[in-house]
Amino acid sequence: MAYVAKICLFPIKSLDGVEVERVEVLASGALKGDREFAIVDEQGKFVNGKNNPMVHRLRSQYQLAARTVTLQINGTGIEQVFNLDGERLAIARTLSDYFQFPVCLQRDTKTGFPDDIQSPGPTIISTATLVEIATWFPSLSINDIRQRFRSNIEIGGVPAFWEDQLFDEADNCVSFRIGNVLLSGINPCQRCVVPTRDQMTGESYPEFTKIFTKKRQETLPAWVNPSQFNHFYRVAVNTRLNPSEAGKSIEVGNEVEIFWH
Repeated sequence: MAYVAKICLFPIKSLDGVEVERVEVLASGALKGDREFAIVDEQGKFVNGKNNPMVHRLRSQYQLAARTVTLQINGTGIEQVFNLDGERLAIARTLSDYFQFPVCLQRDTKTGFPDDIQSPGPTIISTATLVEIATWFPSLSINDIRQRFRSNIEIGGVPAFWEDQLFDEADNCVSFRIGNVLLSGINPCQRCVVPTRDQMTGESYPEFTKIFTKKRQETLPAWVNPSQFNHFYRVAVNTRLNPSEAGKSIEVGNEVEIFWH
């Protein structure tokens, strides 16, 4: 039986995630609290791992009930605790000092700041997929792979690349259910430079993209519709939700059911 094994939110886009047992779905289709905040420079551009490797050396820990974040620069041992709602300016000052250029902390409580604004629903991957990918990179653990690909919902009880059933041709969404929440699978996630880097140091793994692309093509299940693979540097699935699902919740342990078409 396919079931939700993990739920991970990323309250501040590009920083560390936090595991939760339950999360509410917003009318936009996003998960409440996921990528709710984003670090932005004076030109309004995101400061993230794609364009600034210094992001990888920032550690963040969250107490969601208390609405606090603890920030630490790797190796310093110095921690600073901030309230996410009332101390955004203080967070911005600390981050500006770290990056050595002005930034602010923007907030969007309706949709957050998803990577795919057309499909702002949770990204989905199976535990077995992460295990399989870890075998392609002998020096990396499953948790290293999990941190590099930063998916929201991890599915247990299924084989590797099970989630590739959640998309079809570009104009044909796949409907599925997590608990009582209805979702549509859209496409396999196109990956960026971030997974190629150590999430603690920013150090690049030699030929990561080349190795990944070769192995992904070799292990692509025979039943997968290949039309959405213009290249094979793709893994996990982007989703959308109907606004009618707003206010419902997804929980660890929820059964996952695909409505075959």
